[in-house]
Order: sequence, then structure tokens, then C-alpha cells
Amino acid sequence: MKIKFLFIALALSVAAAAAPPTEEGRTIFTSRCAGCHNINKVLTGPALAGVDQRRSIDWIINFVHSSQTVIKKGDKDAVALFEKFNRIPMPDHADLTPDNIKSIVAYIQSEAGNSTDKAPFATPTKLQKPYIPISITNYPFFISYLIAIALMIAGLLFAVRVKAIGRKLSGE
Repeated sequence: MKIKFLFIALALSVAAAAAPPTEEGRTIFTSRCAGCHNINKVLTGPALAGVDQRRSIDWIINFVHSSQTVIKKGDKDAVALFEKFNRIPMPDHADLTPDNIKSIVAYIQSEAGNSTDKAPFATPTKLQKPYIPISITNYPFFISYLIAIALMIAGLLFAVRVKAIGRKLSGE
């Protein structure tokens, strides 16, 4: 009886501590999908906002589990995606359960309209000077370079002079 009670208490505590589907989806999306996908921008893979309206959840689950299997079956949408994104295959995620994938889709739905992630260069606050390669007309660089070399030579000569004076005084 005590073991059953402990088991039920453990199951309830795990269920209470379990993250809501969108949090679980965000965690999975960040660790597995964000390297190639963004919700509102095209990266290596397509932008995923509205994916649930473009494809059925069964299609999404099959594609996430094994995109190449869906492509090899001749699915025209899968083949079109494969061709559009330079024939780069999406890695298989066969270890994700259908519920995991549904939570990712729920996260994408929740973030699709309110994403504020912008590239740091999308709205620059200050224009940066373009990179200027080293050339003979770059006088400040060459002047500072020559000064640095002169200081190093002067330092070495000073060190040699100090060493010579030290040897004279010690009687060598």
C-alpha cells in the first residue's frame, strides 16, 4: 500500500513539475531546431511561422522524424522544400515523440506573431567605417608602426648598454 501511495505521489509531482507544452517546445526548438530554423526568418531552413497552416500535423511529424523518407516517397511539398533549400537534408529526429513535435508546433504558434529577434545589423544605431586594408597611403598606420619599431630598437640598445656597464663594474 505504501509503495502504491509513493508511486502515485511521485507521478503527481512529476506531472505538476512538467513544463507546459510551449515551454517544452521552446526547449526542444532552441536545442534542436534553432541552428537551421527561425520562426519568422529564413535561415538554412525555412521560416516556421504558420507551418501548422501549411501542412498537417501528421505530415510535420513524419517530416521531422525522417525528412528523407518523406522525400523518397515522392511527396511534392517535401521535394520542393528540399530543392528550394539547396538539397540540404534535414537531420532525422526519430527520437522525438509526436507529443514533443506537437509542443514544438505549439511554441512556434505562440511565437509567430510576437517575435522580436532581429539581427544586430538590422537597424544599426551607428554606421561603422568600412574596413580599410593596409596600403602605402595609410600614413597613420605606418607612422605608428615605425615608432613602435624605433621604441623596440631603443629598448634593446638600452638593455645591451646596461648589460655592458654591469659587466664593467663587476670586473669581467
